[in-house]
Amino acid sequence: MSPELFNEFGIAFLETAWMLAISVTFSVLIGVPLGIGLFVTSEGMFWQSQVLQNISGTIINIIRSIPFVILLVVLLPLTKLIVGTSMGPTAASLSLTVAGIPFYARLVENSLREIDKGVIEAAESCGASPWLIIRKVLLPESKSGLIGGLTVTVISLLSYSAMAGMVGGGGIGDLAIRFGYYRYQNEVMAITVVFLIFLVQLIQFLGDRAANAADKR
Repeated sequence: MSPELFNEFGIAFLETAWMLAISVTFSVLIGVPLGIGLFVTSEGMFWQSQVLQNISGTIINIIRSIPFVILLVVLLPLTKLIVGTSMGPTAASLSLTVAGIPFYARLVENSLREIDKGVIEAAESCGASPWLIIRKVLLPESKSGLIGGLTVTVISLLSYSAMAGMVGGGGIGDLAIRFGYYRYQNEVMAITVVFLIFLVQLIQFLGDRAANAADKR
C-alpha cells in the first residue's frame, strides 16, 4: 500500500469514527428516553396512553420504513440548513442520527418488555413512584439488553455510514467508492471490506462481553 493510500485510509477511518461518535451519542441520549416512554405508556403500565403510543409509534415506524439511502437524500436540504453543508462526515451524521434514534428506541422498548412484570408490580405495591421505578427497576434490570441493543445499533450505523459515502459523506464507504469503484483499484475495495468485517467483529465481541458482564441473572 502506497503512503498516499495509507494516509487516505487513516482519514477515512477518522471520518467514520466521527460519524459514529455523533450518531451513537444522540441515538442513546434520545433513543433511551423515547424507548422508555414507549414502554411506560403501553397498555397496563403506569402512564398508559393510547394517543401517545399511536403518535410516537407511527412516527418511528415511518422513519424506520424508509431505506437509509433514500433517507440520506431526503434529508439533504435539512442537513444543509442545520450544518451549513450537505457534504462531509458531519453532514452525514445528521442522517445517521435520524436513522439511529428510532432504531435504538425500539430495541430499548423490547429490552424493557423482557423484564418480569412481577418485579414492576412489586415495586408499585411498595409505593414506589413511576420515576423511582424507572431509575431503580427498569434501567438496572434491562442493562444487559440495552447494551446488546446498543451493539446492534452501532453495527447498523457503521453499515449506514458506508452508504453515506455515495453522496460525499466521507468515511470508509467514500474511500471504497472513489478508489475501488471509480478508479478500479480492486485491492482498495478488498481491504475496505476486510476492514469493515474486522470492525463489526470487534464491536460485536466487545458488546457481548459488556452485556454478559451486566447480566446479573
